[in-house]
Amino acid sequence: MIDVLDGPAAIAIADELGPLYAASFGPEEDTDRFTTETLPKHAARADFRLVAVRQDGPLVGFAYGYTGERGQWWPERVVEAVGAELAAEWVGGHFEVVELAVHPEAQRQGLGTALMTELMRDLPHRRALLGTDVDDGPAPRLYRRLGWQLLYPDLGWGSALYGLDKGVPETS
Repeated sequence: MIDVLDGPAAIAIADELGPLYAASFGPEEDTDRFTTETLPKHAARADFRLVAVRQDGPLVGFAYGYTGERGQWWPERVVEAVGAELAAEWVGGHFEVVELAVHPEAQRQGLGTALMTELMRDLPHRRALLGTDVDDGPAPRLYRRLGWQLLYPDLGWGSALYGLDKGVPETS
């Protein structure tokens, strides 16, 4: 079962998120900074949501995001890399997928797909953005299977930019 958490609920499980973050991305990642600085800063942003999955108790995966806006660190780096036309169309007011982490022992069980599907469910944003590996590894293949499109092949720091356009919301 996947739980959907708001900012305060995500902060409450930070002690579980840190070790999973390290297991997923490597021990060289600064998990203390992630749990004490990055996550709290992100959890305070508009439309923050974190989805988490457990297997027999332990947390084995999570994904989170929030509304990305011009003036924030990552959107500004994207704008500098992609140029005015692409930035005007995609950057600002988008849902920004920040992290998708699945414990290595729980990978290849469909958890990444389930987490991303739940993370994106019923969002009011027309567009979403994320950065991922420039290669054709598991993460980019997952996003393409879920309908994301490659917008920019290399932002200049080893990340490709992917976008998801849900189309114009229907009006009544």
